Amino acid sequence: MADKHSSLSQDSKKKLIRVTAIPGSMRHLLRGQLKFMSQYYEVVAICSDDHGKMQLMLHEQGDIRGITVEIKRHPSPWHDLKTLFKLIKVFRQEKPFIVHTHTPKAGLLGMMAAKLTGVPHRLHTVAGLPLLVHQGMGRKVLNLMERTTSACATQVFPNSHAMMKIMEDEGLCKPRKMRVIGNGSSNGVDTRHFSPGAITENKSELRRNAGVGEGEFVFVFIGRIVKDKGMNELARSVALLAEKGLRFKVILVGGYESRLDPLDEDAKKVFEEHSFVKYVGKQVDVRPFLKMADAFVFPSYREGFPNVVMEAGAMGLPAIVTDINGCNEIIVDGKNGRIIPPKDTEALTDMMKWFIEQPKEVERMAANAREMVVTRYERAFIWDELLKTYQALEK
Repeated sequence: MADKHSSLSQDSKKKLIRVTAIPGSMRHLLRGQLKFMSQYYEVVAICSDDHGKMQLMLHEQGDIRGITVEIKRHPSPWHDLKTLFKLIKVFRQEKPFIVHTHTPKAGLLGMMAAKLTGVPHRLHTVAGLPLLVHQGMGRKVLNLMERTTSACATQVFPNSHAMMKIMEDEGLCKPRKMRVIGNGSSNGVDTRHFSPGAITENKSELRRNAGVGEGEFVFVFIGRIVKDKGMNELARSVALLAEKGLRFKVILVGGYESRLDPLDEDAKKVFEEHSFVKYVGKQVDVRPFLKMADAFVFPSYREGFPNVVMEAGAMGLPAIVTDINGCNEIIVDGKNGRIIPPKDTEALTDMMKWFIEQPKEVERMAANAREMVVTRYERAFIWDELLKTYQALEK
């Protein structure tokens, strides 16, 4: 594992620059990874400051050096051009051995700047493809962005095998440039942190404190409460299940986004007013909510390789997920959860009803959930595989 590698003195380290659009991506999607890599490389983080959150991210990642470059996630041609020139200036000054980018806009601008400044090793991780849920001109523009990013990169890392197949089928990247790190995922899961035993309170106590009634089946969702996460379908399913007189609760952990991808008003009303739903907002520690639940529900339209599905599995939860890349690799249908079509309220409602009415089947899948994450997606394994990839570039 990772401790097989010898760390280097500061003077002998090559420079590795990691780029994301916002510090939240490094905080959550790459938690701990930059600190680990700083044993072997001089690591520099580049992202937007995002209301002062960059310093917190740098501290959490081990007090590595950071450079603020404002990268907007939404289209902004004039600002994007200025960002590109700022990245070019930074790369010329820093002279990195590797630039490794994440997220679509940071990937596009970061790879272009690295190519233009002659950075020898230009790596980009693909954790999701927004173009998959767009049509018409919007899809063509996003397709061109991904093609440009891949053309400027020397290696591209789709974070699932299904994602790599999609990229090949869409003609987004040459197959010889692509590989999946380990078994997939950008960062794996810290299975010691995400473990039922890491939370001292027992399940009954957590449920009682959360206002869960005796005998209620508890689903939990963690993520942005937006349309692309299947929240309109989940709201309709809650209303339909409530009409059937079933005893259940859906706990929503996450925040609304009113600008980029808002919910339908009727769905938002269900979540805010329905007694079968408990909205707890964004949480620093999601583990208590996973421990109190009986199942994880995640009806997303598109993902890369969703951390929350792996985290739920590490906490011993079976999951209902949609048949999209990433989710359909983490979940093996009938073994550690069930897979349904995306954007299908009827299928989601029927599957949630099946979970409520089949406790023995849920217990059987729950018994498999943690082991299937530990053996395939342990964080130390993913870090070690990525480190080997970096070190191979030095030969």
